[in-house]
Amino acid sequence: MTVLSIPPIRARFGQATFPGLPVMYPVRQKFPAEEVKDVASVLTAGLNSLTEMSLIGKKIAVTAGSRGIKGIGTVLQVTVRLLQEKGAEVFIIPAMGSHGGATDEGQTEVLKNLGLTEEYLGTPIRSSMEAVSLGTTEHGLEVFCDALAYESDGIVVCNRIKAHNAYKAEYESGLVKMLVIGLGKHRGAIAAHRLGFDRFAEVLPAAAALSLSRLPVLAGIGLIENAYGKLAGVEVLAAEEFLPREPELLRESKRIMGRLLMDKIDVLIVDEIGKEFSGGGMDANVTGRSPWGLPGFSAPSIGRIIVRDLSEATAGNAIGLGLADFTTKSCAEKIDLTTTYTNALTANSLLSPKIPVIAENDREALSYALHTLSGGIRQHPSIVRIRNTKDLELIQMSQVYLDHIAENPDLNIVGEAQPINFDDSGMLVSTVNR
Repeated sequence: MTVLSIPPIRARFGQATFPGLPVMYPVRQKFPAEEVKDVASVLTAGLNSLTEMSLIGKKIAVTAGSRGIKGIGTVLQVTVRLLQEKGAEVFIIPAMGSHGGATDEGQTEVLKNLGLTEEYLGTPIRSSMEAVSLGTTEHGLEVFCDALAYESDGIVVCNRIKAHNAYKAEYESGLVKMLVIGLGKHRGAIAAHRLGFDRFAEVLPAAAALSLSRLPVLAGIGLIENAYGKLAGVEVLAAEEFLPREPELLRESKRIMGRLLMDKIDVLIVDEIGKEFSGGGMDANVTGRSPWGLPGFSAPSIGRIIVRDLSEATAGNAIGLGLADFTTKSCAEKIDLTTTYTNALTANSLLSPKIPVIAENDREALSYALHTLSGGIRQHPSIVRIRNTKDLELIQMSQVYLDHIAENPDLNIVGEAQPINFDDSGMLVSTVNR
């Protein structure tokens, strides 16, 4: 692990005092709340309908990615149990491209940080970075697969289907991407990203079709989350259903996803970023700041973004920090450069790992942000604070938004206004509740 050691920061510029900070209101955002209540029944019915062949003694690989999908533990537990009841020898494959520093141990550690251990899942986790070449597509992309999955008798591909952080297309994050990049391990991820996100719309489906023609894919489990982190959709798909069905599931996912329900923000304060919240650490679908600058991202106009911290589960991977304008010394000192750069270089995303202006603490970060707003500091700045770009139900909004809140039925004040206060070390005192 290579981390930063930063001496005290003594930056000074112009007037370093606040003009009078606004009070912040706790606000609940309302989103579509569809939810699958009985995940086990859906999985049981779906897998039973697809597994007519005998699985007795068959070695079945089930994929597990690096995302913090709140229902993923239950989904994997139930899937493992159902396959074991049919006589299969089940094992979990970390399918996450280059994440975890592109090492066997690192990828197992990523799953552990998500609570996905062998004890919890009831089956072995077999982590290897060895990959087998499946051939080359018409686009010149060599496609790879985890060697252990390739040698298995069957593969169950499990992933959340959602909007991608860097590009817009019919296939973004989902089963197709898991087949090509997740199961492709480091070699597959490098090969795909080398072609560029701007070509993923054509490259990924062709690569997935090649994978499906060469691999013993037993089933796919497509998951859709609502904005509250609940599973709003669980579908078990046959291999031939991956390509025709995934675009429909992606459209549904985008319809119910969380977002910020205002048009303009002077300063967005993000308490934490991490790989479990978004592949990009900080979701461009929320901030509008894509690491590749590709079109199609709809979000409020944001003047400045402050990132206060890295999540514990991201284990030092600071991918996405480069999309912020300011961060804190305590956040910067948690960056694992090896893990972050491995991820960024593999994804060919050179803006994401950059380090923004580092402030000594939250107080200075907010001062820098307010004083550098285009057009000068506002008398009544519009400030929004969120926990991360995934948990967007409860947020904080400054008093300038009161009329907007009153006019929007999907925004409701849920407590008393609080001043922006700092402790003796200059860090924010209040928290954004879940």
